[in-house]
Amino acid sequence: MKDFTVEVGVMKERYSLAAFSAAFLAIAIGCGGGGSTPGSTTGGTTGSSTGTTTAGSTGSTTSSTTGATTSSTTGSTTGSPGVPALGADASLNGKQAFPANNPWNTAIDTMPVDPNSDPIITSIGKTTHLHPDFGSNPNYGIPYIVVAGTQTPVAMHWTAYGSESDPGPYPVPPTAPIEGGSSSGGDRHVIVIDRDHWKLYELGYGFPQSDGSWDANCGATWDLNSNALRTAGWTSADAAGLPIFPGLIRFDEIKAGVITHAIRFTVQHSRHGYISPARHYASSLTGTQYPPMGMRVRLKSSFPISGFGPQATIILRAMKKYGMIVADNGSNWYFQGAPSKAGDWDDNDLDGLKNITGDSFEVVQMGTVTTN
Repeated sequence: MKDFTVEVGVMKERYSLAAFSAAFLAIAIGCGGGGSTPGSTTGGTTGSSTGTTTAGSTGSTTSSTTGATTSSTTGSTTGSPGVPALGADASLNGKQAFPANNPWNTAIDTMPVDPNSDPIITSIGKTTHLHPDFGSNPNYGIPYIVVAGTQTPVAMHWTAYGSESDPGPYPVPPTAPIEGGSSSGGDRHVIVIDRDHWKLYELGYGFPQSDGSWDANCGATWDLNSNALRTAGWTSADAAGLPIFPGLIRFDEIKAGVITHAIRFTVQHSRHGYISPARHYASSLTGTQYPPMGMRVRLKSSFPISGFGPQATIILRAMKKYGMIVADNGSNWYFQGAPSKAGDWDDNDLDGLKNITGDSFEVVQMGTVTTN
């Protein structure tokens, strides 16, 4: 069968017809569409995400309750210990998303290795290099904004996955940062944290409207004081039905010297299945060599981290202790962080992580894989 080349977003790959069908289905199903894809950039960063369809192109369209558009910055904008600051990519000042016993915050460094670890790591790429999908360029990474509890909620209009979205309104400011920037054609994730009610709001493929409302493929909310999961089988702004925010590497964590949670990452070919805490799969591939959504890997304890820069060292310690969780379809071994102000992220430091290959990781023993 003749091979051909297809371009999705900024990704251009050569597939056989059968491989393309499987890969396209894996990329296109989830609300967020897919993870980040290869791009030519400077330092530790890369180009925009892939696989997102045009708003309104599929699925149901619903509208949430309307709300007026006003902004509020009640209270301290800089926060205090344990009280997050306000604003785009603001410091959480040591406050942790979700309870300490949440899967995102649970150490897995002593858990058994999954008996199927080797073929799974092979399918992701033993010789494929790790890639930090963020850095000094403010257009890279997945941004978020922290708002006060008085931020007025506004209407949400779901353009694709309304039946699997949490109803609005959401307290999303009209100027909330969008992944890839306001003109991005990628995943356009929008993340809002209400610091006073300690709630998380996430949109996939979000577009602000002139009346203050937002159009988005889907929306999901989480109580950051709870371990409650989404409805089984529901997507979110990530294809795995997981929250994005708790898996991002943030500069305030680097400044504090420690990351105390798992890190989200993407794979090109995931399995038709998911394991908790994931709630959704985004693939037709059934082979056990493929990673299900929610699968966890960790950097091997024997991997030497001496010689890496200070920022990379903190990240590698987290990869050993808390590991990484398969959260979306995208480029193999791409892991995500949030932007920060100029001068924070050191691309030369982060570039050291690109020397690490997939064979330095192992799969943590998995629980039950849900396939329906």
